[in-house]
Amino acid sequence: MLCPSRQRARFELRRLPFLADQRATLVNVKLKWVKDRPLDSVVASERHLRPVLHLVHLLSYHPRGRVPSFNLLKRCRQFGLPHRHGDIVAFMRRYPTIFRESPDPGARNGDGAPCFSLSEDAIRLREQEVEALADAETDLVDRLRRLLMLTADRSLPLPTVDQLQWDMGLPSDYHLTLIPRHPEAFSIVRLPGDERLWLRLVCWDPRLAVSELEKKSVASETETEGKGLAFPVKFTKGFGLRKKCMEWLREWQTLPYTSPYADASHLDPRTDESEKRNVGVFHELLHLTIAKKTERRNVSNLRKPLSLPQKFTKAFERHPGIFYLSEKLATQTVVLREAYDGRKLLISHPLQEIRRKYVGLLRAARSQWTGRSSTKIDEQATLYSKAVDLADASESSSSDDERGDVYASS
Repeated sequence: MLCPSRQRARFELRRLPFLADQRATLVNVKLKWVKDRPLDSVVASERHLRPVLHLVHLLSYHPRGRVPSFNLLKRCRQFGLPHRHGDIVAFMRRYPTIFRESPDPGARNGDGAPCFSLSEDAIRLREQEVEALADAETDLVDRLRRLLMLTADRSLPLPTVDQLQWDMGLPSDYHLTLIPRHPEAFSIVRLPGDERLWLRLVCWDPRLAVSELEKKSVASETETEGKGLAFPVKFTKGFGLRKKCMEWLREWQTLPYTSPYADASHLDPRTDESEKRNVGVFHELLHLTIAKKTERRNVSNLRKPLSLPQKFTKAFERHPGIFYLSEKLATQTVVLREAYDGRKLLISHPLQEIRRKYVGLLRAARSQWTGRSSTKIDEQATLYSKAVDLADASESSSSDDERGDVYASS
């Protein structure tokens, strides 16, 4: 006669037969991080781009097009930007190719605060940006719907969506403009006991519930039934894999692929199969961004909504052939390797092309500055940019990403 513990074990195995097909543990493989200079350059090229566009949008919304810096300061505080007048003035002076400075016409003896307006190049780019946003609205709506379809409850808190708003190409006021225009797709609700507003998906669209990896397999006419889809893998030049790691990766790629839009509750989180599903979720999430990259902290609050395990972002470090972790700009940015050929984004979204043109104006402005004054103003600009990042991060609750380590072998 079997003891009670063994009888229970047999019962559990019969009740959950799928467990017999899964590996008991994750393979404890550690792969080294190797710098990728081209991808680091991609991340670094957007230095100060986001705060610059915050100010561009503020100036473009003003009916007169020219705003005294003190008035601009009041508006900037709504975005959690620096409260000191001198910091904002110094930052805008750093980029004369975008911001045009003029004296306050109402001031005496030139003692008033300077006024700022957009340069002709910036005005043209802003017009192109507005036109591109209008043309891409259907695409942006589908991206947002797919993001909600990745979640277990088909909903996310607005502060969590806000963290991905920039990377997904959504307008800064998407919750006031884009969402109300599409009641057939979204609703904004408040959950009992939660002060936050939530964005909820109105209806499921099976047409959108196909991952990018599945689309590519169909396009290449690859037979996938009963087989595991393999992720595209690219390593930094000079990256060497040990034989053990190569064998593990080869075997891992053959494991069954679970769509990020499918129910994965049957997977044991301690297995390689479950890890492959987690990698698939991140792979799809990065494909929803227009530049195929996002800061690591932007996904820190997605653990529960996406049904991910503790320490889930360790997948970025375990799979350096799929993801690259850049440490430029005093943060960690996750880049989808397959999306780039060196510094070139293989499939560029129209909104990303507009941002690339803004980056060109930033570079042109930097080339005009030489000597010590450039260094001093650039330091002030860096402080300004960090304030933007801190303001965005303050909207979110503390991360669940620091507890436990599911990737340690048991």
